[in-house]
Amino acid sequence: MTRYTVERLGHQGDGIVAGPLYVSGVLPGEVITGEVEKDRIVGPSIVTPSDHRVKAPCSHAKSCGGCNLQHASDDFVAGFKRGVVQTALTTRGMTAEVCATETSPPASRRRAVFSARRTKKGALVGFHMKASDTVIAVPNCKVLSPVLLGIVPVLEDLTVLGGSRKGTLRFTVTETTGGVDILAEGGKPADGPFLAQLAQTSAKPGIARLTWEDELIATQHTPAVNFGAAVVTPPPGAFFQATQEGEQTLVSAVLELIDGAGRVADLFSGCGTFTFPAAQSAEVHAFEGEKAMIASLEAGWRHAKGLRTVTATTRDLFRRPLLPDELNKFDAIIIDPPRAGAEAQIAEIAKSDVATIAMVSCNPVTFARDAEVLIAAGYEMRNLKVVDQFRWSSHVEVVAGFHR
Repeated sequence: MTRYTVERLGHQGDGIVAGPLYVSGVLPGEVITGEVEKDRIVGPSIVTPSDHRVKAPCSHAKSCGGCNLQHASDDFVAGFKRGVVQTALTTRGMTAEVCATETSPPASRRRAVFSARRTKKGALVGFHMKASDTVIAVPNCKVLSPVLLGIVPVLEDLTVLGGSRKGTLRFTVTETTGGVDILAEGGKPADGPFLAQLAQTSAKPGIARLTWEDELIATQHTPAVNFGAAVVTPPPGAFFQATQEGEQTLVSAVLELIDGAGRVADLFSGCGTFTFPAAQSAEVHAFEGEKAMIASLEAGWRHAKGLRTVTATTRDLFRRPLLPDELNKFDAIIIDPPRAGAEAQIAEIAKSDVATIAMVSCNPVTFARDAEVLIAAGYEMRNLKVVDQFRWSSHVEVVAGFHR
């Protein structure tokens, strides 16, 4: 059988050999064998392992599609993620010193999306297998918090009640101070006797709130989250940072970057992850496209104490980015866009006179694209940090400052 040497890893964690051919579960420098199917090597055997190869800590590592780097040492993964960021910048002709990767600990994920299917014997709740629609149970998951793992039996009960053997239910679960917030999507309509069954299930211990599709079934305890000095109740399924450790790292970096600013714009603010910590010392105006998130942010502000003024506006920053004359009212900007980046908004920021920008990104490729625009407009990039909230995956987050 032909032997291949792994040259490097792609940004999604797959190994690349000459051809190119792609193969999962390998590391640079390893010699492997395997069958070639189209552009992939399947079922690879490791002939010469890397010094960075370790035994996967999770019993589901070979089958679960949630983690793809458990076979690599922590030091290797941290360096790999810094390299992904550096490569994204280099591709656009930029260089920057990347600080050490800040990695969240095992069992710290407080937010996850489970897939679920009803079976002959009950229900199957877990994650998809690698490159497959098949759902597998993950009782020994090393990423999820114990609280989220502990709620799986309730999700199984909900799947038996409202799932299908043909379709797949989707549960977005979030650990809050009041318990687990559950949003179910893809099940049967919540009406008649089924509605009463859902309400009864939602009363089980550990559940804060249950929402079925767009219908609130019950709130047993307030599903609250602390952002700085504010207590916020996010809408069902709302996005916020995956781990508390990762959030704290990002918040600390952002606050350091905007230190001394009196008026701050928080763009793509969500429910206030950065808004409220920034409001400890600055007046903050939050902008977010989702009306429900802004409503949660405003409610949190009304009950918070010891903060500077916080105002909020629902605005689609993709279609209606803030213009330079609006931006120039602020001393600093915090911007945390989704994976697509903020191309339209960055173009307007580049035309503004704002002195300081703190940018958070979950996609090094779009981060590099947006950074290139700012640098071309006269900004200097500083304090670039890599934050790894998705341990053992190829996912990378970045925070950096841009200063005129």
